[in-house]
Amino acid sequence: MKTVKRRNFLKIFASIGIFGTMAGQTAYALVKSFFPKARYEPPQRFKVGSAYQFTDGPNFLAKHRIFVIKEGNKFHALSSVCTHLGCNVTFNKLAKTKNVTVRGKEIEEKWEFNCACHGSKFYGDGTPYTGPAPTPLPAYEVSVSAVDRKLIVDKNIVVDSGQRFTV
Repeated sequence: MKTVKRRNFLKIFASIGIFGTMAGQTAYALVKSFFPKARYEPPQRFKVGSAYQFTDGPNFLAKHRIFVIKEGNKFHALSSVCTHLGCNVTFNKLAKTKNVTVRGKEIEEKWEFNCACHGSKFYGDGTPYTGPAPTPLPAYEVSVSAVDRKLIVDKNIVVDSGQRFTV
């Protein structure tokens, strides 16, 4: 029986370890290449329809998870995703309007948004006033298409909740 010297044993063991690691990394990279990191999400800028099809107050668009809010001839868009844990909020029309002070301004509230998951409540402009939600509902830019005069909401552009688009 042939004996292997300690030095030769360590060389063989190290070589197997190095080549095994290289083969493992190559196999990992090859397998990972079949699963790209690309996320297939719907576009964040989209047409929501003609200004005339919306009723006064919040109009929920489930496909885009937003509220398009019409106030006379003015429009704004708010996210329907609660800033606490991502549940959808619903809106409630108030039986009686109430005056509240939001960010130093006195505003008349006709509706509010509620999150059923954990009890957060938001004023009509998206400002949270009770519950665990840490930040306001994002407000998105609203514009109109020059081609077909349809309203466009761009979720890539977050605007001040007081900003309104006039048609």
